[in-house]
Amino acid sequence: MDRYEEHCANLKEAVRGFVKEDVALAFSGGVDSSLLLKLLCLAAEKTGKKVAAFTMVTKLHPSGDIKIAERVAREAGAVHQVVHVDELSHAGIIDNPESRCYLCKKYLYTELLKSAESLGIQTVLEGTNADDLHAYRPGIRAVKELAILSPLVQAGMTKDDIRRMASEYGISVAERPASPCLATRFPYGARLSGEKMKMAEEGEKYLRAMGFYNVRVRIYGDMARIEVDEKELPRLIKNREAAVKRLKEIGFTYVTADLEGFRSGSMDTHLKQRKEK
Repeated sequence: MDRYEEHCANLKEAVRGFVKEDVALAFSGGVDSSLLLKLLCLAAEKTGKKVAAFTMVTKLHPSGDIKIAERVAREAGAVHQVVHVDELSHAGIIDNPESRCYLCKKYLYTELLKSAESLGIQTVLEGTNADDLHAYRPGIRAVKELAILSPLVQAGMTKDDIRRMASEYGISVAERPASPCLATRFPYGARLSGEKMKMAEEGEKYLRAMGFYNVRVRIYGDMARIEVDEKELPRLIKNREAAVKRLKEIGFTYVTADLEGFRSGSMDTHLKQRKEK
């Protein structure tokens, strides 16, 4: 048994243990939580227990995410629950502090736990993976504090493992790019604005329609900093006139391209450097 097979076996074993009772899953519709949901639903067919997928409708996530989550939950055969929250008003993150991710996750998962409890569900899971442990993910602290369980971490599943296994199970979002919260488009200390988040969302939607896979539109006041995969930079420059025109239509005054290319968590660079000193 190779490493990948071992991780998959560990995950299936963990999932079988969870569905001995009703279980709730924090479900975004991304590949991580979608794989978990599929495995939970398959295992629950043998135990007769309920699997509830909770999707948080927030101001910090692209509006299209909820439709994807609804579809994938339906494909998996889960009970889908939608929870409306307003973290900008209640989580203490409006000025985008460095602790934003922790504060936001603490608020969101507290609300999720209340919703699960209302259905009589005590066991709540979420989709952190093993790779996340090596990145700047302060939200993981909130997960631990609230005793929410992370089966993908428990099984040692990396992002590559997850995409591979999701493809094997025919999960429709197996190759879906990551869609982190829109607050990650702002520098720390910048006031979060629903209007500007919408601008970032629209800009990224346009660039993906042009065929770019990993895309971020980072916001600095009235300036956009576009990140695409490094190998795609020549194509972005070739199509710069169309990209600039559309982003200015959206509301940006200045449009720039990041010559380092796409980096997940690029707004956290100074935090990582500070930690290394």
